[in-house]
Amino acid sequence: MRLVGSGIPCRQMVELVTDYLEGALSWRERRRFERHIAGCDGCRAYLEQMRRTLRVLGRLDEETISPEARDALLHAFRDWRAEAR
Repeated sequence: MRLVGSGIPCRQMVELVTDYLEGALSWRERRRFERHIAGCDGCRAYLEQMRRTLRVLGRLDEETISPEARDALLHAFRDWRAEAR
């Protein structure tokens, strides 16, 4: 687990990227996130990759996907988060 100047481990940064891009972080969390990004090439590259992905794919709203696809995604991510612990 790598810590950069903000004291946030890289693994936690990956979990915060979506909230950061959606403007859902508190000002304190955002400042810590940006401090980490400033000092971590890997996380900065990951953030840019996510930004490019969003630009290319656009935004999926819950209403634009079928209930079956929504359930499959929720199931996949639920399993993924459980494995990460």
